[in-house]
Amino acid sequence: MNELFEKQISNLKEVHFHVLYWAALAEGKGKDYNITNIFDDLKFIGITRTKQSAVSFVESLAALCFIGINSNSNRKNIYITKHGAKALESLIAKGSFQIKKSMFLEVTK
Repeated sequence: MNELFEKQISNLKEVHFHVLYWAALAEGKGKDYNITNIFDDLKFIGITRTKQSAVSFVESLAALCFIGINSNSNRKNIYITKHGAKALESLIAKGSFQIKKSMFLEVTK
């Protein structure tokens, strides 16, 4: 099982890393982080220009059980799971990606 987990982590892209990182950051700050925030943040750092792409990145992480999705009214808030936290920890330890700021969580107040 560990081999499968390592294979999953090795296939993650920068966008997946940032969604995991920002979900963990939001949780640490006690904020709800939703798909609209993800789209705005990914657009801000120049990764995507469509909400459809943002949704597909979120769905791929949810399929791996790295994030969970809670419906809150008309918002779909995301949270990092223990598997996602382990994946994020591994990516950070490997120095796989450079951390970029979240417009929602860090740039605007």
